[in-house]
Amino acid sequence: MSLDLPDEAATLALGAALARALHPGLTIRLEGELGSGKTTLVRGVLRGLGWTGKVKSPTFTFVELYVISNLKLHHFDFYRLEQAEEYLDAGLDEYFQGDAVCLVEWPDRAGEYLAPGDLRVSLSPLGEGRRAVLAALGDKGQACLSALRHCLPRSIAAPS
Repeated sequence: MSLDLPDEAATLALGAALARALHPGLTIRLEGELGSGKTTLVRGVLRGLGWTGKVKSPTFTFVELYVISNLKLHHFDFYRLEQAEEYLDAGLDEYFQGDAVCLVEWPDRAGEYLAPGDLRVSLSPLGEGRRAVLAALGDKGQACLSALRHCLPRSIAAPS
């Protein structure tokens, strides 16, 4: 699924729609260069779930934990990992065991230690906005993507 997001509001709206398609145990890989909108998308997810507190990138802490109603959401940012082994040394693999939803920025920095995940969201610049390309990486990701198709607001370009 490819979506054109003309501005930050559209990225937040995609995040809110994605929030309605989440289910426990889902791991979503967020890919894109610095400033491509990964943290903005996470902010949209959290707002869509009803989170009213601050949302910051966990660049220096590697993970921010959120509990919203009965849903646990873990937001990771592995940008500062210099070697994939640091992922294991920090005990970050333990967060992926269970029913939390895991949103992972810079997943490639954890190398082969991070499981492939269920859904990949790639963000890239497109004019004044960005393009989001979403791909299922398994059955759980496909279920999420199918649910997302029914939650997308009209303000976001039709999926291709």
